[in-house]
Amino acid sequence: MKERLGNWDRSAKLALAVGLVLGAGSIAVGQENNTASFQSDSIFAGELRLVQEHGAGEGPAWHPEKGLFTSGEGNIHLRSPSGELSVSQTDAGSNGLMFDREGRLIVCEAVRRRIVRWELDGSQTVLADGFEGMKFNQPNDLSMDSSGRIYFTDPQYGNRSAMELVDDAGKQVEGVYRIDPDGTVARIIAHEVDRPNGLVVTADDRFLFVADNNNALGGARKLWRFDLKADGSIDLSSQTRIHDWGTTRGPDGMKLDQQGRLFVAAGLNQPHLPQETAEQPTAGIYVFSPEGKLLEYLRIPRDETTNCAFGGSDLKTLYVTAGGTLWSIPTHVAGAPVFPPRPAN
Repeated sequence: MKERLGNWDRSAKLALAVGLVLGAGSIAVGQENNTASFQSDSIFAGELRLVQEHGAGEGPAWHPEKGLFTSGEGNIHLRSPSGELSVSQTDAGSNGLMFDREGRLIVCEAVRRRIVRWELDGSQTVLADGFEGMKFNQPNDLSMDSSGRIYFTDPQYGNRSAMELVDDAGKQVEGVYRIDPDGTVARIIAHEVDRPNGLVVTADDRFLFVADNNNALGGARKLWRFDLKADGSIDLSSQTRIHDWGTTRGPDGMKLDQQGRLFVAAGLNQPHLPQETAEQPTAGIYVFSPEGKLLEYLRIPRDETTNCAFGGSDLKTLYVTAGGTLWSIPTHVAGAPVFPPRPAN
């Protein structure tokens, strides 16, 4: 295992405390409602705005005609392109959301412990609800490669008494899984990641990034990269640490832009002692280069920053979910979701 970046040094922590960017650009985010100033080389292109006060706990996914879908309050919510709010599905018990290349919504139903797909005719297909006869824990987030294979994480937060998944030695597993187009389910990570949360496959299918976010005392709060093989398996020996959040809250959801930069939701503004510290505010979006260099930090003033997604007609609006609220900020470069097809910059 290679280590690319260590913990922040003292000056980096101080920069986080005042809401500055670590790296090339510079951002200073004000208190709620919310001004942001940028240097000309910033990745972001305008002001951070609070656009919604509820219903956006997790899983943002953009549809070019319908708008932004989010998981929150047990339901799947929809924010139309014009900003109208509605409930798309009640009692969904969902977390991560993603549209596949046909525009079908793939849902991590954490409460029902399964992955489902909403077909274009409104019917529902269960893609996976367990592995080797054991129920999943809490399917959390998902990504897709160019061959249509779905990758998802399966951590267990909170009460662990209902966990079924164990390895051959009887040890409990919080793993990463792959669903192939023929419906085959494979476990690709068992114990190499402590408690996997967000994940993303790069556009060229070369790498899988996995957020390790164990919120127990002493748990891992790291971002990992693995080499992805042509058959959808990973080279476990390639595991590379990209960033370590130390003792504050670790990484959650993440997305890529068209230049391959990684936008990661992480951190806290208020500590959850003794498990998670926040000597300075760390909640926000961390932007990494394709090589793993931390380029910018955008502070989000609500806890907890859980996920993000690109949307808008040109995919140049970054939506951020945080504590049930929704934020937006324009970017210079469009995002790279599986759906809709990527526009030219």
